[in-house]
Amino acid sequence: MPLPPESRTPDSGVIHNIGYRGYQGPRLGRGYATRSLLVQGLRAAYGLGRSGKSKVLPMLVAAVLALPAVVIVAVGIITKADRLALGYPEYLEVLGIFPLIFLASQAPVLMSRDLRHHTVPLYFSRPITRGDYVRARFLAMAAAMMLLMTVPLVVLYLGALLTGLPFGSNTGHFAQGLFAALLYSLLYSAVGLLIAAATPRRGFGVAAIMGVMFVSNLLAGILYGFGGGVGPAPESANWVAVLSPTTLVQGLVNELFSITSGGSMHAPGGLGLAVFALETAVLIGGSYRLLLRRYRNI
Repeated sequence: MPLPPESRTPDSGVIHNIGYRGYQGPRLGRGYATRSLLVQGLRAAYGLGRSGKSKVLPMLVAAVLALPAVVIVAVGIITKADRLALGYPEYLEVLGIFPLIFLASQAPVLMSRDLRHHTVPLYFSRPITRGDYVRARFLAMAAAMMLLMTVPLVVLYLGALLTGLPFGSNTGHFAQGLFAALLYSLLYSAVGLLIAAATPRRGFGVAAIMGVMFVSNLLAGILYGFGGGVGPAPESANWVAVLSPTTLVQGLVNELFSITSGGSMHAPGGLGLAVFALETAVLIGGSYRLLLRRYRNI
């Protein structure tokens, strides 16, 4: 039954006009946003800040790549060896499959996911430009690759010092390894990110990167073997190294630092050194330019 009018409580609703207040805090700008995107990309390459299963493969690859260095150091200390079983650039050459696995699995993480979830336009609604986005992703991938390859080199270097190898020559060889790691990182990142940015499907990106890198490497190795026949390969056979990013860096580094152990490919002479260096620069710069062009249309 309805209450009598005198027992009803009056409405207590009140409208509070607090007005519109603009943002008064600091505006950090493009530089901060680009650095934040770079750090986020570097963390994502190792699965940090993501699910547990996302960390398994990158961490496993990093551990497997560093483990032989620990073994080499341990053997060197025990036997008091007068040299490392593998030099620094040679270490990256022998275990070169693991950086390629890391690249193929993690480059699509940085590029394909944003394309698949249509989050790239959201980045561009902020102060960063398309060039900032590409630069941050490229530097993040290159830094992740560099970190991956530097850790085992540092283990070898510290182990060599503990073994008692000469500081000067050992440091020089360590610098050669760092230079090789830098070339691998820049070239692999440029080519891998360009391929990954071509598709929003991560699986397709992984397969495409693996196909390009491994098939070209296999092709260069087969042609190099055919060039040598049943005996040592002639100097001209080393030109096949230009067919693969992996053998291209190997040939350039081996010729530049006069590394001839194991019959590894090397740039044939001064002309070859110039051609290999030019091709490396063109591949890095050209892939980066094409990556910029890819994101101008998004």
